[in-house]
Amino acid sequence: SYNEFSRRTNKPTTRRRKTTIAADEDEPKSKGNAAFASGNFTNAVLHLTEAINLSPNNHVLYSNRSAAYASLNKFSEALIDAEKTVELKPDWSKGYSRVGAAYLGLNNYNDAILAYRKGLKIDPNNEVLKSGFSDAQSGQGRGRGPSSSFGDAFYGPEMWAKLTSDPRTRTYLQQPDFVRMMQDIQKNPNNLNLYMKDQRVMQAFGVLLGMKWDTRTPKEGVKMPGGSPERKRRAESEPVKEEKRAGYKAHRVPQPEPVEVSEEEKELKERKVLALKEKEAGNAAYKKKDFENAVQLYTKAIELDDADISFLTNRAAVFLEMGKYEDCMKDCDKAVERGRELRSDYKMIARALTRKGTALVKMAKISKDYEPAIETFQKALTEHRNPETLKKLNEAEKAKKELEQQEYCDPQVADEEREKGNQFFKEQKYPEAASRYTESLRRNPKDPRTYSNRAACYTKLGALPEGLKDAEKCIELDATFAKGYTRKGAVQFFMKEFEKAMETYQAGLTYDPQNQELLDGVRRCVEQMKKTSRGDLTPEELKER
Repeated sequence: SYNEFSRRTNKPTTRRRKTTIAADEDEPKSKGNAAFASGNFTNAVLHLTEAINLSPNNHVLYSNRSAAYASLNKFSEALIDAEKTVELKPDWSKGYSRVGAAYLGLNNYNDAILAYRKGLKIDPNNEVLKSGFSDAQSGQGRGRGPSSSFGDAFYGPEMWAKLTSDPRTRTYLQQPDFVRMMQDIQKNPNNLNLYMKDQRVMQAFGVLLGMKWDTRTPKEGVKMPGGSPERKRRAESEPVKEEKRAGYKAHRVPQPEPVEVSEEEKELKERKVLALKEKEAGNAAYKKKDFENAVQLYTKAIELDDADISFLTNRAAVFLEMGKYEDCMKDCDKAVERGRELRSDYKMIARALTRKGTALVKMAKISKDYEPAIETFQKALTEHRNPETLKKLNEAEKAKKELEQQEYCDPQVADEEREKGNQFFKEQKYPEAASRYTESLRRNPKDPRTYSNRAACYTKLGALPEGLKDAEKCIELDATFAKGYTRKGAVQFFMKEFEKAMETYQAGLTYDPQNQELLDGVRRCVEQMKKTSRGDLTPEELKER
């Protein structure tokens, strides 16, 4: 079943950086698959672990890593990943195949049978599950009676894992006739006698037993340990005594590991595992808002493994919640620097920059300087155009604009500019008056009087739509300000919209019933509406209408 690893569905999604070449999002997974196919199971585990860190809910990654662990005969780790696969995807039959294979490796035949049964309920025609189920039943039966050490060598998926890991037999697995012979021997170890003349089979037999065989030529024969083939057949037909088995094992050559693992690599791997545990504990503390404990746990993870920048970005998130913005930014800078050294996923670098930008926004509320935050968000978007980062950038730019407007506001200067506008208006210099009123509104955009005055200016200039807009803004700012209604009514009257002008004047009278300008406006509207209904229009008025 482990040979199916190379046929895993792999659909990488390719995205392009803004400033760099195309990057493969599934690069760790692809490297893991390649390492497994070449028999380098240790590297396969490392690459798949990296892929799982980037996509912790991908059941296929756990399934693949379970297969890699099983190929390293680390069946306990294989079982953990297999169970995680089933947890994430309970309706996927392959997950139960991984669980069953791990239990077989641990010689736990009862649980293996249960796992294969669950898988067969989902996919009754799955040949891998059927074969595993048969192996588990055979192992269960063999556990009840006498067994042969030769027969155990061909038992279960361990056989295929050993043959795959050894460079002498790995190429044989690509030859269909060899695979058929080994399957036949696996079903019945006594069938070994039928294929003893095949050097490939004897080579595989030596690998499975961890012994050195002389397979130079068929003429020279095969030197069997313990005598001739006939003697070997007699030995297999009789129960092996424990004393003989012990003596036999004493002469076995220790089976080499599939890949040489140095103490340094082993220690590095252990540190990575411990670091991930500390990270998970830190995540749990963060969710409980136990920030002090979360910082300590993430710090331990960083000390154990400085090649994973997610530990730094997570600790930066805690500092952000605690209001320690300087510490947050330091962690983000370290994450970016370390990420570039390690060629980490550009999404992780973008995340660190976004987090730093968020801290700068918090600080800008005091320093009144949003420019550093805006620049940081822009850098993050060049790494990865994330909608959340884009939203934060827009908010920072808006806050900067509002701050600049607030700093420019000065009610006293606004009043001075309005008075200058009034003087120009009296002198019938309407363009100059409009310019002064506009500057006054920049200094104080909340003064309804200035909007009213500028509306009058626009009316004199014949800019009726602009005058109407200012009059409506005046009313919006102060609904009780009668001048706003007289300005709006006058514009509508000049636009020959008498009914609308009437409604505007009447709305103003609800706040100031004795206002003479509003009353005169109503009277003029009534006269014009009557004249229109009677048809008493002069030729000039008719032509104008």
